[in-house]
Amino acid sequence: MKNNELQPFEGKEIRKVWHNEQWYFSVVDVIEVLTDSPKPKTYWAMMKKREAQPFTFCEPLKLKASDGRNRLTDCANTEGVLRIVMSVPSPKAEPLKLWLAEQGKRAIEEANDPELLTERQAELYKAKGYPDEWITRRIKSIEIRKELTDEWKARGVKEGQEYSVLTATIAKGTFGMTPSEHAKHKGLEKENLRDHMTPLELIFTALGEELTKQQAIKDDAQGFNENHDAAVKGGGLAGKYRKDTEKRGFKVVSSDNFLGLKDGGKTNELPPSDETDKTE
Repeated sequence: MKNNELQPFEGKEIRKVWHNEQWYFSVVDVIEVLTDSPKPKTYWAMMKKREAQPFTFCEPLKLKASDGRNRLTDCANTEGVLRIVMSVPSPKAEPLKLWLAEQGKRAIEEANDPELLTERQAELYKAKGYPDEWITRRIKSIEIRKELTDEWKARGVKEGQEYSVLTATIAKGTFGMTPSEHAKHKGLEKENLRDHMTPLELIFTALGEELTKQQAIKDDAQGFNENHDAAVKGGGLAGKYRKDTEKRGFKVVSSDNFLGLKDGGKTNELPPSDETDKTE
């Protein structure tokens, strides 16, 4: 689900990206919709200068620009966009509020009904042309990741930097490389690494995170340091299984990606399904 999508609003488009487990929307697109300004970037820059309270809740994230390239643009989550809407003197703000309310409603529905969220995630990947086998693996990895982060949260691990360090620790133990190194191996820049993993890579990612969760429970790990120890153990054990799998002739770490996936077309070939089944 962590992907970019263009969302229509009154014939125009509001780009959004999945970030930190929620949708973030392009502020410039919102400004353009609300003001019909021919220069929404300039309008936004002036807003930031004249506002007494800085828009610190905005984050620069990469979205596809009109030239087809991914470029950094200020983005805000639903709450942040609503705060911006309140600062724009425009009668067009009301329909946007209704649209954002609908996005919030969907988020609440998905939070209360995990199966609904899973269905929508699968639909998004299907629409992009991902193979059914891959979608199954990806959705399962998302579920396991959510269970792990819930466990971290309950055990006093702080979201953000601590989550990132623990995730990198698990990945290093599992694949022998950090997520950034793995992404570079696949030729990725700012794309979501897991959306470009092969089924085998998704399996071992899920294995490392599941083993880490189980280790944290077994050790009753509390706080960052103890959960880091659990991540070292969980990732290390997954790494041993990965090495054993590779010794048996199955390629796990791959340079394959989905960068060429457009309108249902496939990109680099993934390992055949019988290879994946044997690994399991």
